[in-house]
Amino acid sequence: MDNFILTISYLLIGMVLKRLPAFPRETANSLNLFVIYVSLPALILIEVPKLAFSKHLLVPTLMPWIMVLTSALIVLLLSRIMGWHRNITGALMLLVPLGNTSFLGIPMVQAFFGRSGVPYAVVYDQLGSFLAFATYGSVVLALYSGGEKPGFMNILLRILSFPPFIALLAGFMFAGNYTYPSWLDSLLASLASTLVPVVMIAVGFQLTLKLDLKSIVPLGIGLLLKLVVAPMTALLICLILKIDSEAARVSVFEAGMPPMVSAGALAIIAGLSPRLTAALVGLGIVASFFTLPILYNLL
Repeated sequence: MDNFILTISYLLIGMVLKRLPAFPRETANSLNLFVIYVSLPALILIEVPKLAFSKHLLVPTLMPWIMVLTSALIVLLLSRIMGWHRNITGALMLLVPLGNTSFLGIPMVQAFFGRSGVPYAVVYDQLGSFLAFATYGSVVLALYSGGEKPGFMNILLRILSFPPFIALLAGFMFAGNYTYPSWLDSLLASLASTLVPVVMIAVGFQLTLKLDLKSIVPLGIGLLLKLVVAPMTALLICLILKIDSEAARVSVFEAGMPPMVSAGALAIIAGLSPRLTAALVGLGIVASFFTLPILYNLL
């Protein structure tokens, strides 16, 4: 509970800083870059080598892809039934399947499950959400924004040059009995400790709750699918397959994360219903502070 209160406090600090003239509008972007290039890679380099390779890793690796496929099919079906505009469909195709499993997910997993759950959250995010964002997300943006379909080499280069993914590969190389020198271990630990405060302050800084009356129905459906249907589907899969482990519980918890901030930013840039996108990201984060504790208690 203390960690959860701290996480909320960081979010509120970011919201306050946004209203101070001393902080430029690009502050959140700078904080996000610090997380991508420093905090998250440091955390990955600390936690991933602790993983013991077993069948339990299959759950956080495969579950995000199952969620992407299931969510995308549901959105496409609802789009046909509801007769949504192409821009609305594109926004939901991007934001419902892709969750905020890194910036919000890892801090929330740490708050609820402790440090033992973080390695599984990292695997879920890097081998699932991030790869899906780089591949599936690129295709959706190209198809619905009218741009050119990204080439295979373009997508591959984007993946291989992403700092957290590079750290993930390095972490797997160091898995086993390898231990870092004491000075490096201390450096990585101090940098990794900045992840939660920096990322949650950044989220609070860029939080927006703008509403568009025309978007209320797709907004409600999108949040319901992302925060309720997705995690319940993941939980049902685990129950049917009789999978009961911390890796499975973390995976279900990550499946209930709100829409990905990065995906929302790209959707807005691509002109995919910007107000709906902003509301999905902003309200999704706020709503998740109520839905995630409920989801955790169900696990």
